[in-house]
Amino acid sequence: MRKIRSIEDLSTVAASVDHVLTLFSGGLDSSYTLEVFKQYPIKVTALAVDLGDGIDEEKLHDIASHFGVELMILDARQEFVEHSIVAAIQAQAMYLGDYPVSSSISRPIIVKKAVEVAKQLGCDAIVHTANQSQNSLRRLNGAIECSGYTGFYGSPYEYSAITREEKMKVLTQSGLLVFSSRNVSGDSNLWCREFESGVLDNPELFEISESLMQWSTWQEENQLHESQHELKIGFKQGVPVTLNEQEMGLLDMITYLNICVGAYEVGRFVGFDHLEEDEKVLEVREAPAALVLMKAYKHLETAILPTDLLMLKSQHQTVWTMEAVEGRWESMLQQASYALIAYTAKTISGSVTFRLSRGNLLASSIKAEHPRYITDRDNWEINTARKRSLRRVTPMGSDETLKKYA
Repeated sequence: MRKIRSIEDLSTVAASVDHVLTLFSGGLDSSYTLEVFKQYPIKVTALAVDLGDGIDEEKLHDIASHFGVELMILDARQEFVEHSIVAAIQAQAMYLGDYPVSSSISRPIIVKKAVEVAKQLGCDAIVHTANQSQNSLRRLNGAIECSGYTGFYGSPYEYSAITREEKMKVLTQSGLLVFSSRNVSGDSNLWCREFESGVLDNPELFEISESLMQWSTWQEENQLHESQHELKIGFKQGVPVTLNEQEMGLLDMITYLNICVGAYEVGRFVGFDHLEEDEKVLEVREAPAALVLMKAYKHLETAILPTDLLMLKSQHQTVWTMEAVEGRWESMLQQASYALIAYTAKTISGSVTFRLSRGNLLASSIKAEHPRYITDRDNWEINTARKRSLRRVTPMGSDETLKKYA
């Protein structure tokens, strides 16, 4: 058994390997793991993968130095966009149609980088710090399993439940004083910021603090100029390529839209996620760019694709998304679903203009290449009526009229 599930398992790992790689955010859980490893004569490398969540490099270096471990920070933002976010837009990756999935699509990139570094450094163990009530547990484990990594892997907090207060006490005694109590647990990247636990534990009674939000807050000074309050997003073969008629890379576009659209207090979500045995936990999200880009894509594909194909695609979207949620990224089922999604994406070109007001986002123009929509309904009625009126009923045994108008 090479799966790490408890603090005790770390002693087995330390006795079995020479070099361990830990996924490191600078948070309490990953820092406590470094404290545990400190008692063993083993080399540890802490890996932070930057997905656009505002990594505090100085803090990470300070904590890593405190424990005498090597720190690596990898910028994977562009790869995250190209590998995960483009697919999520095309797959309309909303959990049960409720909110944009986020951590689900980030885990494969984090694991990909971890496995690459582990092989490069000769690390025979990859440790992460997700716990029983976090869906990242099965998503990270699932992604590692799919990668074919053969070393030890897993989280010591799967079976070892240690309170935040206990961890803080141990780290304070160790001389690390950078942690404080918190009201929620969070995960963030350039696509979405999400929160759970703490004051959000009980779905029957919770309050969302404005202090949690960084993007989706009313910021009049960051709104669009000239009182037009409009933005136009252009797509080419299923990929967003222009913003307000200007070419822009998707990474920069997402960063801009989070601030621009979020300034109108747009892009907040509240919903449930399910754990491994279908227990439900409440989560709060803000994802302004994800909302506007997926809405724009949805408008264009509805304008372009046949309705029966849209119905079939919706089934494949659900499959693709739920495979990601369950940590089965690039499974045969997910790849088969994406084959259809990617095929339809090749036809999705055009632009969508949105008008923004406080708390609201509404399309004001949808212009598709090769659309199926009608642009002049009155003329369409006249022309269609004239054409279809030629289909006349003829007497039994006579087909002259049908031949004439065939």
